[in-house]
Amino acid sequence: MLALIASFVCSLFASRSHLHLENLALRHRLAVYQRMSKRPKLRDRDRLLWSVLSRLIGDWRELLVIVKPRTVIEWRRRRFRDYWRRLSQRKSPGRPMLPPEIRALIRQMSSANVLWGAPRIVGELAKLGIEVAESSVAKYMVKKTGPASPTWTAFLRTHLRDMISVDFFVVPTIRNQVLYVCLVLSNERRRVLHFNVTTNPTAEWTGRQLIEAFAWRDAPTFLLRDRDGIYGDDFSKHAKVLGLKELRSGPGKPWQNPYVERLIGTIRRECLDHVIVLSEHHLTRVLRSYFAYYHGYRTHQSLEMDAPDGREIERSGKIRTIPHVGGLHHHFERAA
Repeated sequence: MLALIASFVCSLFASRSHLHLENLALRHRLAVYQRMSKRPKLRDRDRLLWSVLSRLIGDWRELLVIVKPRTVIEWRRRRFRDYWRRLSQRKSPGRPMLPPEIRALIRQMSSANVLWGAPRIVGELAKLGIEVAESSVAKYMVKKTGPASPTWTAFLRTHLRDMISVDFFVVPTIRNQVLYVCLVLSNERRRVLHFNVTTNPTAEWTGRQLIEAFAWRDAPTFLLRDRDGIYGDDFSKHAKVLGLKELRSGPGKPWQNPYVERLIGTIRRECLDHVIVLSEHHLTRVLRSYFAYYHGYRTHQSLEMDAPDGREIERSGKIRTIPHVGGLHHHFERAA
């Protein structure tokens, strides 16, 4: 730019014929450059110079050989937009954007609680020490396309606490005697509320197991069982006394009572398939030892890798091994 200004000042003292010759030489040079490069590379200062010349020189379109006049006009418009953009950015900014972790938390809350609106989420965030405007929460919430409805997982978990399952399975002894094991299972946390072993199950004995299972706790609403003949009128009378409504699975459809069926398979795979049962008392001791491990330490995928009785997360201390069921299973914990 300084070189151009210096040449312009020197041209004021040159003769008119000399200026015409120099102008002709420069035009020829521009024509040669235009043939060599169809689209020359221009810098911002080049655009600024031609924007200024277009205001100072009336016939600037005749002098312009590098680019088209329409391009120069677009440069001027762009410069106008950039000027006003810089002016608008100098003012104080508006409301700052929420951090990404808070936006993710809002989406998580709205997804996990489909019945919540923006005011409920604002209140929940306030309990966490996060102050957010209701309009911001409404902006980042997960948009619902239809009426509010819980997920199937939440729907089933809501009803599992009011359901128990009852079933039998047989275990042979070393003397080829058949033992019957009765299980009363709470479906919500997969806890075995009661179990007992007998060689001769009857409807009266089975009904008495219900009374023993709920002697010190409130009975739920529904009882799931199959259509085995071992459940007779006496069993139904005991269930009615406890306020239990019996739900029978279809003939040959064990998948309609899945939780207790899955537990029986787990007991066989993890315990009884590795033990030779000697007697009724021996089976009772083995199952009692296994259920102590099952309730307190065995993790379940359906419980988000937690035990039925709940197991705390230990983060410090030396790890030690604790055996269960005679060393058949172990759990690991940190020493205090």
